[in-house]
Amino acid sequence: MSKPKSTSPIRQLVAAALAAAMGLAATAASVAAEAASDSAAVAGERPAVATSAISMSPRFNIGTLLVERHGERGTPLILIPGLASGAWVWQDVVKRFKDTHVVYVVTLAGFDGQPVVSGKVMQQALQSLKGLIVTQELDKPVLIGHSLGGVLSIALAQAESSLIAGVVSIDGLPVFPGTEAMPPAQRAAMVADIKAGMSGLDREKFASQQQEYMRGIGVLDAVTAERLAQLSAKSDPAATAEYMAETLALDLRPNLPRISVPVLLISPYNAADGEAKMISEAAKTGHYRQLMAGTPRLEVVSVSPARHFAMFDQPKLVSDAIGKYLQALGTP
Repeated sequence: MSKPKSTSPIRQLVAAALAAAMGLAATAASVAAEAASDSAAVAGERPAVATSAISMSPRFNIGTLLVERHGERGTPLILIPGLASGAWVWQDVVKRFKDTHVVYVVTLAGFDGQPVVSGKVMQQALQSLKGLIVTQELDKPVLIGHSLGGVLSIALAQAESSLIAGVVSIDGLPVFPGTEAMPPAQRAAMVADIKAGMSGLDREKFASQQQEYMRGIGVLDAVTAERLAQLSAKSDPAATAEYMAETLALDLRPNLPRISVPVLLISPYNAADGEAKMISEAAKTGHYRQLMAGTPRLEVVSVSPARHFAMFDQPKLVSDAIGKYLQALGTP
């Protein structure tokens, strides 16, 4: 796979984390080996992990999305999971806000057992998210996305700020970290390499990749990592590769000034991982802020100790950060 020219420690750490999250087994394996000794230091209660839908709730389809609805009153929230994830990612957030907001949890096509669609999956997801807002007559919802879901939230905010009240992105950025200085031709070559590398990937190998990622990059707790790996393995490998390739091809930074609503970016940080790469919490937060430069109303908050799925490592801190943001917006 083509590599970006920069070898700065920040780019190495963040690019490795997100690359692994998107199913690149070799990257995941190397980072997992470095982080294996960290798991013994993890303390605290393990959050329960749902198996599919969060609870018995109304479910319906909008475009390529499966949608769950929770709650009956308050400002709408639209929760968008990341790569190879389903509604189970948002279980604690739903519990926290369903009594004060109407919460819509979406699952993207090809993920968590949902049917695969052909064509440009990111564009179809964006059209479907807009369709959810319009057809359900949602009044200024807040988009809350994790990873790939954060990328979709930023993209929709650029195109349709007038339809929404705000964006919360958890470890989802406008450009894939480490590729921000990559020329278009090199970016295209990298995307082609990834598609070729994941072509024909069978379920067994895909499940193994998810285990490697969750243990090394996904979450701090080893038991939670195994549970999440089993859930993410329910997603379609080819669909995962397509979303990954389309995300790597994106650079949303030029249109960040178009976002007229407040944006909260949550940056997970784990000291043991950061120290291994000589990256401080402040440095990572600063790098994320730099990648979001041009966003008119931006706040970047670090959550620690946490890895990519910060909602599982630090459910209260993540929900508290979202709650503070919603309160500042003036939502009920």
